[in-house]
Amino acid sequence: MAEQLRAANTKEGLDDVYLVKKGEKTGACAVIITGHERSLVTDLQSAEKFEQSHLSSPKVAPLIDAAQFFYFEGYFLTHGTESVLEISKKASGAGKTVVLNLSAPFIPQFFKVQLEQVLPYTDILIGNKDEAETWATAQGFPATDLAGIAQRIAQLPKSNSSKDRIVIFTQGAGETIVATSKEVSRHAVPPLQHEIVDSNAAGDAFAGGVLAALVLKKPLSEAIQVGHRMAAICLRHDGAQFGPKVDVLQ
Repeated sequence: MAEQLRAANTKEGLDDVYLVKKGEKTGACAVIITGHERSLVTDLQSAEKFEQSHLSSPKVAPLIDAAQFFYFEGYFLTHGTESVLEISKKASGAGKTVVLNLSAPFIPQFFKVQLEQVLPYTDILIGNKDEAETWATAQGFPATDLAGIAQRIAQLPKSNSSKDRIVIFTQGAGETIVATSKEVSRHAVPPLQHEIVDSNAAGDAFAGGVLAALVLKKPLSEAIQVGHRMAAICLRHDGAQFGPKVDVLQ
């Protein structure tokens, strides 16, 4: 698995600075596809042994200093909250952009405390309908109004008050909800029902498309559409892959 990850990074021109734990195995994920739905069983393995000191290593520290966007998956809150806090506090204080993906309903359900620690430093929160509803239930709020949940999170206290928090919730084929503390917008998803092959990694593809567009300084509404296009490409293929490259920035 480690060689597969490195080979994929090299192919796409992505630099990696992994923390390697000798004697430990790279994590694995079993995926069961039922129709257009999928279930995951993960084994984090070496990821659970991440060391915070890696962030200050000679190879990593300069990259952190130079970066303008920081993306965290919610899974990392299960074992690396202090590392997330170190980077997000530093980034927030410097006016950089911190992005957090809820990743799975069990994160807001069972790692509520860790999530509450990181949210004040989060500029963009990404999740899906199930994750949003689970967050609301864990907080004791009604879980029926997705737009209301998004705006409630957007209005939570924020360390860097110069940036309004953006909350993005997807609903599969349903419209994507985008909220700030002041307004809510809805973005239609292009129909794709009969072309769906595998929904695995579509959410990650959406997040990647949104962030890539924002890094290129595209407007948020356009970034959402890029995310939709990336997810659609992923949905048309088996597994977490994209096939031939296409230009999604129109």
